[in-house]
Amino acid sequence: MTAKRPILLGIVGDSATGKTTMSSGIEQILGPDRVTNICSDDYHKYNRCQRKEKNICALDPDCNYIDIMEGHFEQLRRGEPILKPVYNHSTGDFDPPVYVHPKEFVIVEGLLGFASKRMRDAFDVKIYLDPQEELRVAWKVKRDTTKRGYSAEEVLASLKRREDVSANCIRPQRKFSDIVVNFYRPEGFKEETGTYLNTKLILRPTIKHPDFSEFIDQRPDRKKQCLTISLGRDEGSPVDILHITGNIQPVTAETLMDIIMDHLQGVEPLPTEGVGHYTEGTEAKNSYPLAITQLLTCYHLLSAKSMVG
Repeated sequence: MTAKRPILLGIVGDSATGKTTMSSGIEQILGPDRVTNICSDDYHKYNRCQRKEKNICALDPDCNYIDIMEGHFEQLRRGEPILKPVYNHSTGDFDPPVYVHPKEFVIVEGLLGFASKRMRDAFDVKIYLDPQEELRVAWKVKRDTTKRGYSAEEVLASLKRREDVSANCIRPQRKFSDIVVNFYRPEGFKEETGTYLNTKLILRPTIKHPDFSEFIDQRPDRKKQCLTISLGRDEGSPVDILHITGNIQPVTAETLMDIIMDHLQGVEPLPTEGVGHYTEGTEAKNSYPLAITQLLTCYHLLSAKSMVG
């Protein structure tokens, strides 16, 4: 019997939107032995010094080998190995390429994964991370000052320089996603960056989502609901919008995760230990909205796998 081809997940978003946190949790749920995880930002044409000389931003498609990405994503979808470039964010230069053979699931995270139709067509599931901008800035400053050696002033200056490129090259990819993930602070929580963030999931009809309405509609007091689902429009098209509050109770979150799993027939239950975990500095924390988003993504990946002949 011919082996099924790998299932590809694309996770796209601007810098410091949580792409690695999202993909790491999904990999943990499915099992690292089943997942190949690559970063499309490795396909830069120029190192940091060359970009400065040429006055070109890493977010610009012209600064990246889009054609090689297209070919590599198609090869991975066919189950073929690739020789992937490696960009080192610490040195700003390139390390030797690595041989990558796709496993059952391939996660591709990065800035420009949906920049061309050929790339988009390679993915079975497409997610765009679109957190509240003030929140993204806080994440960016915290990450780049603690892990990449920059000062807060340097990070903020970099964000300002990149604003036009981000608006013109990164954010337009949002409309091509199946799910848009929007983390945002609750009203009055100006410093909150993690555990108690609310989440809005825009669910486009490009893929079939579980039906959450039966559980959600049974909540007696809508004003106190930590879960709501509504119809709306996004990018001019009708969508379902799932709202999850950061103060969702564990029993409610776990019930919703059970609902997601109940929609998967003939699949071994996924582990929920470690779901929704993230680090803030050196401190490990947990977010139920993040956990639900990661598990919903795994549901779609397993659904896609069941349909592949």
